[in-house]
Amino acid sequence: MQKRLNLLREFSVPLLAGVVVALIWANLAPEGYRHFNQAPLLGSLSFHFLTNELFMVLFFGMAATEITQSCLPGGDLHPLRKAVNPLLATLGGVVGPVLVYLGLNALIGTPMLNRGWGIPTATDIALAWLVASLVFGRRHPAVSFLLLLAIADDAIGLAIIAFFYPDPLHPLAPQWLGLTLAGIIAAFLLRRGKATSYWPYLLLGGTLSWLGLFKAHVHPALALVFIVPFLPGPQREHKHLFEEDPGDLTPLASFEHEWKVVVDFGLFMFGLANAGVEFAVIGVATWLVLASLAIGKTGGIFTMGLLGRRLGYPLPAQVGKKELLLIGLIGGLGLTVALFVAGEAFTDPLIQGAAKMGALGSAGCGLLAIIVGRLMQVRRRP
Repeated sequence: MQKRLNLLREFSVPLLAGVVVALIWANLAPEGYRHFNQAPLLGSLSFHFLTNELFMVLFFGMAATEITQSCLPGGDLHPLRKAVNPLLATLGGVVGPVLVYLGLNALIGTPMLNRGWGIPTATDIALAWLVASLVFGRRHPAVSFLLLLAIADDAIGLAIIAFFYPDPLHPLAPQWLGLTLAGIIAAFLLRRGKATSYWPYLLLGGTLSWLGLFKAHVHPALALVFIVPFLPGPQREHKHLFEEDPGDLTPLASFEHEWKVVVDFGLFMFGLANAGVEFAVIGVATWLVLASLAIGKTGGIFTMGLLGRRLGYPLPAQVGKKELLLIGLIGGLGLTVALFVAGEAFTDPLIQGAAKMGALGSAGCGLLAIIVGRLMQVRRRP
């Protein structure tokens, strides 16, 4: 039974199932879907609110855990020189889509669509890992390179959400960020006091951080991003990304281990809450987002990766031009975070729906990468 559950998580089945159910429901019974998503479910809180403002706290907290672990001695982002090339590729994978989006919008779009520039900046970590494993095999160095890139550009995506997409209906109220600062201080003091459980960090630091962001009208889903780095971890990291170390019982590792299953299966809720768009709303924003992810990501990652190599920061062993091109193409999988940002970027339902269709369409980058990988005869390492 446990093996079956692991396979479901590994192949992102809950997220994909939520997306499929939402698409079918929204196109067969749009009014029923909207009512389910927006009507009060728990007190005055809707399913959409519970998913995006509460559940996604855990999702972004898990991403922050991976980043924190990678920065520890022995981690994939330590020391800095080891991470320079994937970080340069990350920069290309953020700037490239933005340039393509704004450039294309100047040609075929309207000024109001400029606000969507942040949608194609991040990569769906889970789906990128799945496709990369199919293309390269799990032990290929290209997979670690891609995951480092995906985590780094998701960190940038978190910052973009926080600073560029506050709720337009509720102006920024920065005085409330004092509560978030209090949560950070509480987490710092808990670490200094050698708290051996992650619960005080979440309940005290996380709650204060969430309330501060919510009251300040900055997206509260980012609450744990400011708290997780204070969770005590091992002196040295002995595993790679998404691997588990059974001997690591630190609060940081315990949080990841005990909540990862909840997050993986909870992504069904995220897909259900955010992917319900009608096919009739395909428009200019659809093509802007899709082209930015497919062309901007691929070109940006490929160009900056080669530039990094020329500057003296080598690519991993067995990663050449064709592997780097495939990494860029797989990086165009923007599904999860792109859907999330699209919901924050636009308030007009038609524009928002069209942008989300572009994010959903980016799944085609994964299929294209698998086909191109076969045609290029990329050597796999199972």
